[in-house]
Amino acid sequence: MIPIGDDNSDRRSRPVVTWAIIALNVLVFALFQGCGSNDRFTYAMSTVPREILTGKDLVTPDRTVADPATGQRFLVPGLGVTPITVYLTLIVSIFMHGGFAHIAGNMLYLFIFGDNVEDRIGRLRFLLFYLVCGVVASLAHVFVTKWTGQDITVPTLGASGAISGVLGAYLLLFPKRRVRVLLFRFITQVPAWVAVGVWFVFQIINGLGYMGGGSGGGVAYAAHVGGFAAGLATIKLWDRPSRAARP
Repeated sequence: MIPIGDDNSDRRSRPVVTWAIIALNVLVFALFQGCGSNDRFTYAMSTVPREILTGKDLVTPDRTVADPATGQRFLVPGLGVTPITVYLTLIVSIFMHGGFAHIAGNMLYLFIFGDNVEDRIGRLRFLLFYLVCGVVASLAHVFVTKWTGQDITVPTLGASGAISGVLGAYLLLFPKRRVRVLLFRFITQVPAWVAVGVWFVFQIINGLGYMGGGSGGGVAYAAHVGGFAAGLATIKLWDRPSRAARP
């Protein structure tokens, strides 16, 4: 089930901040990350759990690893020097992505669900809400990685945690809003609680596998769940009831 749009008929303002966040993500990916080819920048500016836990920058050499399934060997870049305090990577990393599919999926969800939340709570509040959810999501990943005994030197990045917070807010503010989704080969409409609920259940199932020591496929599911929980739990603090419209 892939969301492709929602009902914006009651939106009262242009989602300037949502568009600006999308533009910034694309700019960082294209200009600084070289559309995924500039590993040096990516590995220097990503959030590394060990760095957050110790407050110290970690620099590691490149290493060659073998794919356990195919035996093919490939080079994994080491962690580079972070030119800013490592704690700021909690913010910088939420504007970075691992590839075209990663950024396309994240920006699609932000484009569909962000505008309504921004319209409801206001532009400045939405920006702050987005950043807070992103930081909380990254911290959730850091502590779950440490708690479950995973490798705390593996970097993480992406807007997924912040966008998960937006989804949590959307679910609470607009639970019955009609969302257009691509279901197999058909386009249909479902309530927001179905569209977002299916997505969240998927995160929980995969996250449990990750926390149990299974392969997470390189996806920080703890960040997704943490960001969603942050959005769901705090959106009422950011809300402006006077802007309330139909759900």
